[in-house]
Amino acid sequence: NGHDKTIYIYNICDHESCYREVNSQAISYTTGVPAMIGAKQILTKKWKKPGVWNIEQLDPDSFMNDLNEYGLPWKLIQLDRHPDF
Repeated sequence: NGHDKTIYIYNICDHESCYREVNSQAISYTTGVPAMIGAKQILTKKWKKPGVWNIEQLDPDSFMNDLNEYGLPWKLIQLDRHPDF
């Protein structure tokens, strides 16, 4: 509605449960899974535009849905006021 708002999107990946699942630390999981999802977006042509684009300029919805599906569920918090940075 033309007003600034601040939101945080975050994910918590537990090292112990990650290691049980893939024999790796959570840092490897949180690096590899988003990279795989990005490649999937390109291969399935969900991220296909002519030219060069930053990832922030592409539609995030299918990427965010895939994060939930592939083991990196996320949470969203909207702040009541814009923080002073």
